Amino acid sequence: MTHVVVAGAGLAGIACAHELGKKGVDVTIVDRHDYHQFQPLLYQVATSQLPAEDVARPLASIFEHLPTVRVVRAEISSIDAGARSLVASDETISGDYLVVAAGATANFFGTPGADEWSFPLYSVADAERLRHHVRDVLATAEDPLDIVIVGGGPTGVETAGAFAELFRALRTMNHPGGRGDAWLVNHGPALLAPFTDKSHRYAHDTLVAHGAKVCLGVGVQSVDADGVQLSDGTRISSRTVVWAGGETAAPVAGTAGVTLGHGGRIDVSADLTVPGVDAVYAVGDVANIPDDDGKALPQLGSVAQQAGTWVAHNILRTAEGKATKSFSYRDKGIMAMIGRGAAVAEIGEHRHQIEGPIAFAAWLGVHAALLSGAHSKVDAFLTWAWDYFDADHAAIVECHGDPKRIAWA
Repeated sequence: MTHVVVAGAGLAGIACAHELGKKGVDVTIVDRHDYHQFQPLLYQVATSQLPAEDVARPLASIFEHLPTVRVVRAEISSIDAGARSLVASDETISGDYLVVAAGATANFFGTPGADEWSFPLYSVADAERLRHHVRDVLATAEDPLDIVIVGGGPTGVETAGAFAELFRALRTMNHPGGRGDAWLVNHGPALLAPFTDKSHRYAHDTLVAHGAKVCLGVGVQSVDADGVQLSDGTRISSRTVVWAGGETAAPVAGTAGVTLGHGGRIDVSADLTVPGVDAVYAVGDVANIPDDDGKALPQLGSVAQQAGTWVAHNILRTAEGKATKSFSYRDKGIMAMIGRGAAVAEIGEHRHQIEGPIAFAAWLGVHAALLSGAHSKVDAFLTWAWDYFDADHAAIVECHGDPKRIAWA
């Protein structure tokens, strides 16, 4: 029987293993966690809008009806692409095919102090660490909780909008924590760089209207325990710096014995195979996946999920003696949440721009489609959307309790 080894249980790895499992293929999926985390919603865990358990689901339950899929919880220390194998907890696991879906980690670009003093948002543990830090600082309320978010991409914009709303809600409750400010610092001249100019302006104006302070065209020179030093000589005092300034492939990609491309990621061919080695694929944030023009597709959840499924189909074709097919990405658009009822979306390959409540609905629909691969009830996600319009929810959580659960079951 064909055996496929999948390194990583992110959206790409889960999609690949699930599709193969449905066809009865023998799959071993390896990850350091025993759960799958839905990364696009981590910022909501960090800002008390959702509990961590609602953006993570045990791998055992995801694959419980697929007996040919074996889950191994272990840290992957190295990958040998030539041997189609990996080493995890001193065990070597080999297969007829290897799918590298190890994900990404924060890229601090060598900024002094950033790795030590900032809070990245790439895992449930990261999000919980930031939430507990914010809760502890608000509990003392001796000084304003000024938060600096570095990076003007979707994660930075969504996080800044969420914290700005939190502070505004705290002010309406006369909580001392409401004296704080949410700063968004971006090296580039506009927020949401892949979007159009109209979306750039909407994101900027909406964040400012929500109370965020936006600094464009300025970089972060250093981060320390008491704040950030900017390239224009400005200093922002803060004990809370959220790093959303970029990502690089997981370090284990560098052990695979293949040439790495931009962002430390693995360059792949049009059919998602790794050039120079047989029966090895790379997908998700660990890979540079080309579009029809040969340019790398963005690091989006929809790209990862579609690519993971595509790899499964190519493996099945190869096992049947058929040729692989070049990956064809179905572009559902790009979008970002900026606050309750405030979002911006550019739909389809022609980038039809919508904003406000309609864009919020589009954002919800795309994330519901992605999340349905990990959770069984999309209607529960829609129930959560209703709760999301409770503007004081995060503030009440920080002052009195825990985020509300979604009743997934």
